[in-house]
Amino acid sequence: MGAFIRGLGSALLVGALTVGLAGAPASATPPDKVGHADLKAAMAELARSGAAGVQVRLHDEHGNWTGSAGVRELRGGTVPTNGRFRVGSITKTFVATVLLQLVDEGALALDDPAAGYLPEYGLDQRITVRMLLQHTSGLFNYTGEPRPDGTVEPGIPLYGKEFVKNQYHMYAPEELVGVALSKPARFEPGTSWSYSNTNYILAGQLIERLTGTSYAKQVRQRILRPLGLRETTLPGASPWLPNPHANGYYTFRDKGKLKVVDVSTVNPTWAGAAGEIISTTRDLDTFLDALLDGELLPAGLLAEMRDALPLGPTDGYGLGLQTLDAGDQCGGVYEGHTGGMHGYQSFLFSNGDKQFTMSLTVGDADLEDPATAERLAVALNNVLVAALCDGAQARTPMLVPQMAA
Repeated sequence: MGAFIRGLGSALLVGALTVGLAGAPASATPPDKVGHADLKAAMAELARSGAAGVQVRLHDEHGNWTGSAGVRELRGGTVPTNGRFRVGSITKTFVATVLLQLVDEGALALDDPAAGYLPEYGLDQRITVRMLLQHTSGLFNYTGEPRPDGTVEPGIPLYGKEFVKNQYHMYAPEELVGVALSKPARFEPGTSWSYSNTNYILAGQLIERLTGTSYAKQVRQRILRPLGLRETTLPGASPWLPNPHANGYYTFRDKGKLKVVDVSTVNPTWAGAAGEIISTTRDLDTFLDALLDGELLPAGLLAEMRDALPLGPTDGYGLGLQTLDAGDQCGGVYEGHTGGMHGYQSFLFSNGDKQFTMSLTVGDADLEDPATAERLAVALNNVLVAALCDGAQARTPMLVPQMAA
């Protein structure tokens, strides 16, 4: 979300990409919604356009449908429709839900200064809990910030061979926050909006400070166990991705040569409460359905969570929830979140009647090549059109995930 970035290669790692669905062609014939022929074809094309594989779960008026395309790893294999994947920033919706439950229990208030609970950081006293959850704190994003000229102000090493060298590095939350606080704030608290993973590292630490246990334990106790989400894990420092799963890859150029690295294993402490969760499309679907149906939060706090700050003509951000207005012919307003980690991109959105969950594994395509990036962006665009639109064109833009997460 945020800046419009045309190159998918950089967007998979920096900031966000907005893909215009209005440019995609409408179906010449009525779409096959029961068999999802249009969606299957679009998924196959996505797998041929730079993604290694893709799995989709769609719930609509015809019931639940799952499908996959592409390869499980570069040498072959079928992508499992129940595969585990790194959900990236969808983790933020889980963390926001737990923190809002603590608000309901009277442990804190949304407009309390975060510094009162985490005094060790010397945070600006104007930064509230609400600002952390809505990305209006102004805190520098420790994963890096885009500059006006299109380059990146670096944070921790997440790009090229420096990332590969640090693929298994252990990060403490304090280290990540320290990187952010070593940089100037982007703006005065509450005066603007900028996506920052730092906000959710701090949100995770708030949960720990208030409960005396890890934020991961609170997510398990308050969300995973009550909803029976047995395929969802918070890995901590474990680099392993449980089976079944499709492998994700990271490509970069080093001295002019394309390098391809399997990033299915990685130490996810660099993402932490901002993006470490591993899940499946089924579990994510169950979670979002329960959340929006009011099973996890009382009505008043759920309304606060869904009260999105407008970021443009079609998108907004609430408290750990993204919103997207895809237009009347594509189902109207959707709520959920996107997520991105090296090798994995994920989507989770619902409009109440239709729910869409997707995991995309990145392949060996050179995403620094503009033509390749554009081809993948168009193919991804067409999957979203086929899934969400009734043979029509969606309103621009559609969201593609933040890099972590």
